[in-house]
Formats: sequence, C-alpha cells, structure tokens
Amino acid sequence: MRIVNNHLVIMAGGVGSRFWPMSTADRPKQFIDVLGVGKSLLQLTYQRFANICPPENIWVVTNRRYAGLVKEQLPEVLEGNILLEPCRRNTAPCIAYVSWKIKSKDPKANVVVTPSDHIVTDEAEFRRVIGLCLRFTADSDAIVTLGMKPNRPETGYGYIKADLTMSSLRQRELFRVDKFREKPNLETAMQYIKEKDYFWNAGIFIWSVSTIVNAFRVYQPAISKIFENMLPYYGTPREQELIDKFYPECENISVDYAIMEKAEEIFVCPADFGWSDLGTWGSLQMHTKRDLYGNSLIGENIEMYDCHNCVVHTLEERRVVVQGLDNYIIAEKDGTLLICSLAEEQRIRQFSDEK
Repeated sequence: MRIVNNHLVIMAGGVGSRFWPMSTADRPKQFIDVLGVGKSLLQLTYQRFANICPPENIWVVTNRRYAGLVKEQLPEVLEGNILLEPCRRNTAPCIAYVSWKIKSKDPKANVVVTPSDHIVTDEAEFRRVIGLCLRFTADSDAIVTLGMKPNRPETGYGYIKADLTMSSLRQRELFRVDKFREKPNLETAMQYIKEKDYFWNAGIFIWSVSTIVNAFRVYQPAISKIFENMLPYYGTPREQELIDKFYPECENISVDYAIMEKAEEIFVCPADFGWSDLGTWGSLQMHTKRDLYGNSLIGENIEMYDCHNCVVHTLEERRVVVQGLDNYIIAEKDGTLLICSLAEEQRIRQFSDEK
C-alpha cells in the first residue's frame, strides 16, 4: 500500500446543537472544545489521523456557512480541499461529491471517511485498525466499515450484525456484514449484547475511490450522474457555481441507505479503541475524567460540595461553586447559563432551537 494514495475525508457539515449553550447553529459541536483540552472535536479528528496520509490528501466537506471555521481551525488543509455544500443533503451526496473530486485528481486513491465530531481515547489502536483496513481495500473491491465492540445496551446507536463464523482470508480481523440495524429499543439492545455478533455502527468507512464511485453508479445512478457530469469542472472556477446549482437536486439520503445496505462486498472490522460519538451530555460524562463522586468537571476553577454524577462545563468562568446537586448539567457560554437534569437533557435541543 502506497501512503501517497491514502486520502482522508472529514465530514464536518452537521448543525447539531446538543451541547447548547456551547454549541449553536453558527458553531456546531464539531467546532467547539467539548473536552476542555484546548482543541475542537474537528481538530482532534484531524490530529488522530496523523501519518495516515499526506497533508495534501486531507479533505473536509462542510456547509458553506462553516467555511471560515474550518479554515480557522485547520489552516493546514489546502483551501481547494475544503468542499462547500450549498445545502444539507445527508451523507450520500456529501460522499459522492468528494469521491468524484478525489477521483479526478487520484484515480488510485484509497479513502477513509470519518465524521468530525467523535472522540477516540486509544489513538494508537485507532491508527492500527485504520491502517489494516486501508491495506485491505487497496487491493480489493471491498467496502469496510468499523464496528465498535459494545460495552452496554446502547439505544442511541445503529448496529451492525457481523458473520463471525469466518473471517476474510486476506485479513483475519475483517468479517462480512450480515445486516445493518436501526437504533433499537432497550430490550432489543440488550439482546444484541447477549448475541455477541452485534457492533455499534461508528459511521467510519474505508474503500478505494473506484469502488465507491462504481457503487454509486450501480445503486444511486441519479446522484452519480450529477457528479459524473461535473468531471471537466473539478478544480476550475466553475466548480462551486455548478455545485450550488445541482447539489440541491440530490436526494436527501444517508450513505447507509444509499450504498451500505445494498452493496455486496461489505466487511466490518470489530474494534475497541474508546470510541464515542458524543451525542449527549451523558456520553461526555462517561468519556471524561470524573472525581470520587462521579462529577465530570471541565473548567479551571470548579468547586463541588455534596454533588454527585454532575457534568460541569464552564471554561470561561473564573470560579464556579456548585452545592447539593445530583445528576445535573451545568454549562455556560457567552453569558448563557444552563442548569438541567441529566435525565431531561433531551429538552436542551428545544431550548437551543428556540434561542
């Protein structure tokens, strides 16, 4: 495998505001320092792919309104490698656009596609897994997705059922995908855990550019036609003009529905490197350091008295004192203070949408 042909695609167009008041429609969670480490989730995503591919082979697909944030946070990425969506059309059009763009420059490209707002705690193991998957797809027509080994009956993730009876002859850590499953209820999730062959769908994909382009041609001809017709214009001044015109014509569909559930050569790599999509304050609590009473404290000067299992995110405050709370979220940003029960955090989106 030639590393010069490896490419990284970071999907950074989401508008999620689940970590309100820190995240807003103007600065979604991928652009904020959720973990209190001085780097945004987007920057941490870029960092964990160190040495996977050359810097000139890193691509970011984002909404036009976030172009400035991407350039500010990832100045290393070539400006021509920041692709701007004029509207939201889910992951399939996003991936199709960047795939044809990459193919126009490097027909032998081997690509890993990742969301921009996840965390990984064991980066060495992460890079090892990504490397073996890239080696596999470089010499095959296979599509590979990563499956996270579940440690609890999670209802917030989709699942992948693997055929564990026989691994690939060329890579023993890869298995054929049997089925993709939607987010389950608790009873079903508990059954998945017992069966041992279900894995969380992390939404991280590895394939050669020729494989994914051919898959779009077969399974999504309408989307394929749009980006195929633009081949003469990639890298020219007319590219953005034509994207603005034709991108809205794409069906609003995820790559899971568009390609993954239809293609035949689909493999999963079961992995365990401390992954989370940080979809809730509760998930943030589980993936940050906690004190003896289960409190997750993100900020410089936070004092807790008689508090248990709380999440406090106050990076901008000089001093924060909290007393007598159990299972609460306390977060502050730009003069807005949130105090909310963890059990009721689904209401946060309602607050953020209204504001």
